[in-house]
Amino acid sequence: MDMPAMLRSLRHHNYRLWAVADLISVTGTWMQVLALNWLILTLTHSATSVGMGLVLQALPTMLLGPWGGVIADRLPARRVVLAGQIAQAGLSTLLAVLAAGPPGSISGLYAISFVSGMVTALTSPALGRFGGEVVGPDDLSNGLALGSLLSSGARILGMSLAGVVIPLAGVPGAFAANAASFGAVIVALLLMRTRELHVLPPGAPSERGVAAGFRHVLRTPWMLVTLFLAFMLGSLGRNYQVTMAAMSQGPLHGGAAGYGALSVAFAVGTVLGGAYAAARARLPLRLLLVTAFLCSIGQLLSGAAPNLATFGALMLPVAASAVLIDTTVSTRVQLDNPGHLRGRVIAAQGMVGAASGAVGGPLLGYLCDTLGPRAALMLAGTACALATVAAAWALARLRAGRGLLPRLAAVPAPESAAP
Repeated sequence: MDMPAMLRSLRHHNYRLWAVADLISVTGTWMQVLALNWLILTLTHSATSVGMGLVLQALPTMLLGPWGGVIADRLPARRVVLAGQIAQAGLSTLLAVLAAGPPGSISGLYAISFVSGMVTALTSPALGRFGGEVVGPDDLSNGLALGSLLSSGARILGMSLAGVVIPLAGVPGAFAANAASFGAVIVALLLMRTRELHVLPPGAPSERGVAAGFRHVLRTPWMLVTLFLAFMLGSLGRNYQVTMAAMSQGPLHGGAAGYGALSVAFAVGTVLGGAYAAARARLPLRLLLVTAFLCSIGQLLSGAAPNLATFGALMLPVAASAVLIDTTVSTRVQLDNPGHLRGRVIAAQGMVGAASGAVGGPLLGYLCDTLGPRAALMLAGTACALATVAAAWALARLRAGRGLLPRLAAVPAPESAAP
């Protein structure tokens, strides 16, 4: 794919607004992620506590995700997204005020994380659905690919800026910057040309409930297998917020600066993976399985890294693989299911992602605290490799059996990380 073709979604006025807002908002989000994880680790000196923070953000999606999908398929997506961005800006502001006070209990941080998770659960399916309305079906795959690349770049920028802002303005400064970043999304939504939006059809009255979404997912075997693999890779294979912090603070002796450097290296890997995905016209299922296996082996090897530089070098292919995995899974969920159910299948994927964070975050934290971060990485990498082999076997059986795999060899190109 040549460069002009890769940028064709930028012809759309609404997408240009969305892309700029995505870049700014995701930058702020990753500043807050780094600051919050480091603040919790500094207050508690426990990787398990960092994992618990991830649980509290993920738990609402597990509980409320189906209703978020119903909201997305029933109400105008733009209005739902706007309400969610306003709410998140308020919560980040509250987090900045709390962090600026005297050091104390982390219960307030946990409470805000939980409420933020509730807002995410109820609005993120609409955010995913709205992304498809910005460019329409003809340019959808390209728009998703560019969004993934922009989000990866914003991750690097956010991690890098956090390393500057935190020493100058403290952790509250990073939280305040994230609160301000939501303003970019709000302004973009208000400036969009409604006549140019490609509004997806709502679900029929008989198909608008939570049960209809669950029935569709449970009756689609290929999606069940794919979501199982996504859960295993997301829980044990990708909670690097926990393991990178534990490795930097522990055996690699990198401290806060080392953790920031590792986070930037991981973000660079996501850019490489996003660029590769955007350059491909199609993402075959075999690429998903091979990438998942290689990512698992990379994780296993990272546990034996002798120093910070080697560990950081291993983060590059691991992060690139993670983006390829995410984009393939997300695209299948978005484009290989009926449009009137899109919000609910996005919600199902979100529930799997939340469950993987809820399980993997504290589990990896516990393994790091008890067995050590090296053993935790090796054990988790082995488990992910075995899960990938099991998924490959199951999908092969489905293909050879009743032919229940839609377009296995030709998956459209990738999904965006939402602002």
